[in-house]
Amino acid sequence: MATILIVDDSRTSRKVLKNLLEADGHAVVAEAVDGEDGVEKYMQLKPDIVTMDITMPVLDGIAALKRIIEFNAAAKVVMVTAAGQKSKMVDAIKYGATEFLAKPFEPEQITDIIRRVLEK
Repeated sequence: MATILIVDDSRTSRKVLKNLLEADGHAVVAEAVDGEDGVEKYMQLKPDIVTMDITMPVLDGIAALKRIIEFNAAAKVVMVTAAGQKSKMVDAIKYGATEFLAKPFEPEQITDIIRRVLEK
């Protein structure tokens, strides 16, 4: 299965994602609390997939996505968005996001998205 880095400022969101991903057989190699932390951990660990919240302090998800793609153009980043962030989703696609997951989500949605990303 995949190695995954979870980047989200919400401890609850990280825990929910981690539990779902690990239950599906993936290895969560690290969690990051903001975009800056996420970029640093991505460069150190080079996970297969990153789940990236869009709205975070220090460095938001779009800025972190840009840095990760600059470091590795083939990076697979799944943007996690709250409802009503359509313009940010468009920006994320433009900057190289692989997929999207809208909060709140069902467990099957994350399973399906990770499977699709791994097939790309």
